[in-house]
Parts: sequence; C-alpha cells; structure tokens
Amino acid sequence: MLSKSAESAIAAMGRLAQAQCRGEPPLTAVQVAEDRGLQRPYAAKLLTVLSQHGLVIGTPGPNGGYRLARAAAEISLLQIVVCFERPNLSSPCMFHPEHCGGDYPPCPLHHGLERLRSERDTFLRETTLADFCV
Repeated sequence: MLSKSAESAIAAMGRLAQAQCRGEPPLTAVQVAEDRGLQRPYAAKLLTVLSQHGLVIGTPGPNGGYRLARAAAEISLLQIVVCFERPNLSSPCMFHPEHCGGDYPPCPLHHGLERLRSERDTFLRETTLADFCV
C-alpha cells in the first residue's frame, strides 16, 4: 500500500527514533543502512530527502550523523510518507480509468478500497515514531 521509498524511509526514521529514545549519538547513513537492511547509497538518499523536508538533521564530520529534527512523538508516519508519495495518498481506480470519477459510477471495488485507504491514512496520521521506542 506504500511505495518502497516510503516504507524504507519509515524504517530508517524508526531507527533514528530508537537512537533518540536510547540517548545514542547521531547515526551515520551507513549505520542506518546496516541496521535496517538497506543499500548504503539508498539510505543516504532517503536521509537527504528527509533532511530537506525538515524531519532529520544531518551533521557532517567525523562525529556527525543523522538525528531526528524533533521528538519522536512529534513525527507521524504520514509526515514521512508525504515526502515520497502524493499528499492525498489516493490512487486512481484499479478497475478501469472510466470508473470512479466525474459522471461515471463507482467501480465494483471502489467502496472497499476507499475504506482501506481511510484506515491506512488514519493509521499513518495517528502513529508516531515514538511507537518505535518500545
């Protein structure tokens, strides 16, 4: 239901949240990649995007690394997802392009998919990175 980039970014941010909760120093992109099973360049790219959106702070240098820009409880999963996906999180009709819009009737899957999207969006909005700190 989420793009690979969004899922990987949540995993990376979850690791940064754990570091924050444990009082660990900032983590390098290499550490995040290894801890979450991500390719190193891919983790670095994700962290750069998250930094550009103000969710992480990157500090260069030998003692540098990445840390959350705010408390884990203040960052929802939705805030991470919208860095990598369309803000409305909805997708076109899976049945046929001429359904579910304008003058066309809803497709046979419409109501079920809308319910699923709504539940997903609620989960992403209500779940914060603090949930990784258990």
